[in-house]
Amino acid sequence: MKNFFKPFEIVTKNQRLLIGLVWVILFAVVWIVGTSGTKHLFPTPVQVWEGFTSLYNEGLVVHIASSLGLCLQAVLISLCVSLTIAYLSPLPALKPLAVALSKVRYLPLTGITFYMIILVNNARTMQVWVLVIFMSLYFITSLLAVIKDIPEEEISHARSLKCSRWEVLWEVVIKGRLDYVIDVLRQNLSIIWMMLVTVESILVAAGGLGVLIKNSDKFANHGRIIALQIIILMIGLLLDWVLHIIRKSLFRYSTY
Repeated sequence: MKNFFKPFEIVTKNQRLLIGLVWVILFAVVWIVGTSGTKHLFPTPVQVWEGFTSLYNEGLVVHIASSLGLCLQAVLISLCVSLTIAYLSPLPALKPLAVALSKVRYLPLTGITFYMIILVNNARTMQVWVLVIFMSLYFITSLLAVIKDIPEEEISHARSLKCSRWEVLWEVVIKGRLDYVIDVLRQNLSIIWMMLVTVESILVAAGGLGVLIKNSDKFANHGRIIALQIIILMIGLLLDWVLHIIRKSLFRYSTY
C-alpha cells in the first residue's frame, strides 16, 4: 500500500482498478455527507435522478444533438482555418500572423462577441464563429509548438534526400505530424465543449445543453444542474475517447 504514495511507482492493472474504486467510494461518502442535515451542500442522489428524468421528458436527446451539431460545425471550420495558418507559418512572411493570432487567445469573450454582433446578423452563425475563433486561437498555439519541436535532424534528412522546401513542408511538417494534430484536437476540443454552455445562450430558440443549464439555473433547480453537468462531462469524455481510438487506429506505431 505504501508504494501507492511513491513518485513514479509502477502499478499493475488490478492496483489501478483498486485505486479507482477507492476514489469512487470516497466521492460517494462526500456526496452522502454533503446531502445530509437540513442544509444540503449538494443535491441528493434522488434529486439528481429526478433531474435526469425531467430532462429526458423535455427532449434531452434533441438538445444533445443540437449541441453536438454546433460543436462539429465549429470544429470542422476551426480545423481548416487553424491548419492552414499553422502549416504556412514556416513562411517568414506569414509567421508573424500565426504568432499574433496565438497571442490573441488572452482576449476575453466580450471583446470578441461585441464585433461579431456588428458583423453577423444571424445568431446561429454568430454561435459557430465565436466557437471557431476561440478554438482556432488555442489550436494555432498548440500547432506552432508541435512544429517548433520538430527535430532539425528530420528536416536535414529530408533535404539530404533532395526534397525541395515545399516537399519538406509536406513530408515532415504535414504528413509527419498528423498523429500530433489528432492529439492536439483532443486537448483543444474541451475548450469548445466548455464554451458551448455560454455560447448557446446567445440563441435560446436553437436549444442545446447550455440552454437547459441556463433555464435550470434560473429556477435554482440544482438537481437538474448536476444532472446536466454529468451529461456534459460524459459526452466530453466520450468524444475524447473516440479521438483517442481514431489516433491509435490510424497511427499504430505512434509513440506520442
